Amino acid sequence: MIRRVLLILVISFGILFNAKAQKETVLFSVDGVDVPVSEFEYIYKKTNGDKADFSKASVDEYLDLYKKFKLKVKRAKDMKLDTIPALQKELDGYRRQLADSYLTDKEVTENLVKEAYERSKKDVNISHIMISVPANASPADTLKAYQNAMQLKTQIAKGKMKFEQVAMEKSADKSAKTNKGNLGFVTALLPDGFYGLENAAYTQKVGVVGNPVKTNAGYHIVRVNEVRPARGEMEGSHILLRVDAKKGNDAAAKMKIDSLYQLLKKGEDFAALARKHSEDKASARKGGNIGFFGIRKYEASFEDAAFGLKKDGDYSAPIKTSVGYHIIKRISKRQAEAFDIAKRRLQPKVQKDSRHKLAKQVMINRIKKEGGFTEMSANYATFKDSLQASFLTYKWKAPKTGADKPLFTFNNGMSFTVGDFAKYCESNSRARIRGASKSKPQGMCDNLYTDFVDEKCIKFEESQLEKKYPEFRSLMREYEEGILLFEATKILVWDKASQDTIGLDEFYQNNKTNFQWKERAKVSYFTVSTEVANQMPKIEKAIEKGSAQEIADKFNTKEKTILVTKERVVEKGKNENLDKIEWKVGNQTPWIVEKNSNSSTILKIEELIPSSTKTLKEARGYVIADYQDYLEKQWVEELRKAYDIKMNDKAYKKMVKK
Repeated sequence: MIRRVLLILVISFGILFNAKAQKETVLFSVDGVDVPVSEFEYIYKKTNGDKADFSKASVDEYLDLYKKFKLKVKRAKDMKLDTIPALQKELDGYRRQLADSYLTDKEVTENLVKEAYERSKKDVNISHIMISVPANASPADTLKAYQNAMQLKTQIAKGKMKFEQVAMEKSADKSAKTNKGNLGFVTALLPDGFYGLENAAYTQKVGVVGNPVKTNAGYHIVRVNEVRPARGEMEGSHILLRVDAKKGNDAAAKMKIDSLYQLLKKGEDFAALARKHSEDKASARKGGNIGFFGIRKYEASFEDAAFGLKKDGDYSAPIKTSVGYHIIKRISKRQAEAFDIAKRRLQPKVQKDSRHKLAKQVMINRIKKEGGFTEMSANYATFKDSLQASFLTYKWKAPKTGADKPLFTFNNGMSFTVGDFAKYCESNSRARIRGASKSKPQGMCDNLYTDFVDEKCIKFEESQLEKKYPEFRSLMREYEEGILLFEATKILVWDKASQDTIGLDEFYQNNKTNFQWKERAKVSYFTVSTEVANQMPKIEKAIEKGSAQEIADKFNTKEKTILVTKERVVEKGKNENLDKIEWKVGNQTPWIVEKNSNSSTILKIEELIPSSTKTLKEARGYVIADYQDYLEKQWVEELRKAYDIKMNDKAYKKMVKK
């Protein structure tokens, strides 16, 4: 499969922009199949990049390649390769993957990533009043909480109660009693399940109290207090002197932090002072470095002082937090990321976040509206009402009664029946059984029906992609032609070259002079460990006079192997160490140090073998490769004779610029 994909990428030229071939100027045709100018120009530009000068020589070269490609695709279709089930299945699988990227990735994921990126450029100060809703709340309890929230919002809007007063008295967020509902500055992305709160924060106008929004915690009445450019992240260091009310050391700590500040102003090293005096032991060991941090990690006074530093190396005057006195130094500030870089960071987060599911549902609703989704709710109600307790067991089977009744339709004629949904329910037995303890048959049926409708809406939209996205249609055609070309080439060239033994032998006999051995040598390899370096001079002298076996017998014992020998046949030019010496029987290389194995080796020429013709067995791989090239050339010539290529000379001349 990997080989196929790689080959397709090479031979298909990245074919795009054929969406309106019939309406565009035709460059050439192959037996009546038109190829537009725009298609060829795109391929040419993509392949040549900055060198796409449209010179005659350059255009002619690529035009010839593309004509060959189209000839081969035409033959593949005439061979009915596009009817092979395995290829149709592969193409269908690719289509599903590509369709998913166009639907979910383009419409849902990309939009959410862009939204998150734009929101991350701003910090928003918000206040909220929360009316809690348990995770397992009934619809009635959820409605009651919403109505309660709306009443509070109305009272605030009419001026009967102040926002802060309501937050302190009514909010389920316990911190509201002290912060009056103010959450301070927040930035996207908010935690999973709080997309509704994030939407309110980034879409409401400053000072406006919005309608209640839903999160995993309940309903929130939100007011935006302030919007500022995002502070982002900075790397900092600090010196901390802790304050303990019980010890009453505030004055002493203040005096000491002021003295350290004066030392810094006189040029003392910040890191050295932090290591010696800071009472934040974890960071003191690192010269006070606390790494990168963004908003809401530290107290407001600390954060304001840190982000108030204008440039790297600046440090603050002493400031106080709930833990003590700090002097903060800015080490570096992360620059705002370009979208392409931020996308790699944001996309995984967005896809894991529940907002992804919410956005996908928005897409489903759009598909229903645009696709003319029409539902026969009475037929669904009849089916649902007929369900018994057995529906929540593996024994349940789809009933045949009423199976042909329509369930919903789309405006392109696509329709689904009660029977289609019943089979879907039957095949999802695991979901039905898993929900047995949590819901009644009718409730589980509603859940499955929602999933079924969503799935078919996606299927409908997939059927419309060729109409909506020209590039999608082009990519599908590209992949299909690539598959067909691969199969045709495999049958007519590659398989034939390796399986046609008679033809291969004949080709070898006619071209054997192309498959030659250069001069070769039988070479002995003598390898010793660097642990016996003291014996290497003796071994080197012995190699000059004796054979490999004699030398091994002389230096090796039953208890210890000092010398390892082997023999290889080496072609001239294939070993850089041998190429440094004269090729003469008896000549040997100096010791070659093998660093990775802690050993050294000498190579000795034992026998010279004159250049000769390789046998078919010896050259088989090279012969097959050349035979494939030969067969492909023959194939192309046969195609040129079989199919008529008509050129639009006027379009060609207009395209060539030099």
